[in-house]
Amino acid sequence: MPRADGRLPLYARLRDQLASRIANGEWSPGDMIPSENRLAEEYGVALATMRMGLKQLVDEGLLERRRGTGTFVKQPAFRADLFRFFHVHDVEDPDGPVIPESRILTRQEVDLPPEVKRAFGDDAGTRCLKLERVRLWAGDPLLFEEIFLRLPDFDGLMSLDPKEMGPLLYPVFLQEFGILISSATDELSFGTATSASAKHLALPADSPVAVIERVARNPVGRVIEYRRVHGRPERFRYRVTLGEQPT
Repeated sequence: MPRADGRLPLYARLRDQLASRIANGEWSPGDMIPSENRLAEEYGVALATMRMGLKQLVDEGLLERRRGTGTFVKQPAFRADLFRFFHVHDVEDPDGPVIPESRILTRQEVDLPPEVKRAFGDDAGTRCLKLERVRLWAGDPLLFEEIFLRLPDFDGLMSLDPKEMGPLLYPVFLQEFGILISSATDELSFGTATSASAKHLALPADSPVAVIERVARNPVGRVIEYRRVHGRPERFRYRVTLGEQPT
């Protein structure tokens, strides 16, 4: 993953750095983060600039302000049992996750594609909800996602304000629809960019891309989500540890 782009506004770089600290567990769900003055002093920036960076995280749903108290890591978006499914890491800290920006591009009801119907099973019906989303880190596009969700399980998602949904969808599934994702299978392969993924990843047409296909399930094993993700292949790494780790 690229380092923070120095061409970005300072407040946007602050947003990325603070989000990474949250993802790495420095501040846990429900924790109050340091004051704006303290953070501005720590980073050596103007108070107004720090406020802009924090406001972006509040707008994304990572933080919440409590009048007269302070700013806190928002509880619903960072339950440990939901966050564990996210696997984006910074090259400078490969052991800790980071939280990219999330932009929902489209939401629409569509006919169920054959591969999604196979994943959902015989009770899937004929229609589903499709979301297109792009994930960015330091202003650079990382991932283009096509997300397919069961209907009528997610009736009402179309009416939610994307700005209030935050960067992670699984907390929204739980909070708004009572649907818990308890397991997921990710399959990594390589393929060719579609016109949509090439556009949103800023790639030439027919470029090679890394492809992740995810099938996500609820606690009783019912498939809830099928997700197809395209990303720049040079930003993907595969690491596996074999044998026992020292304690």
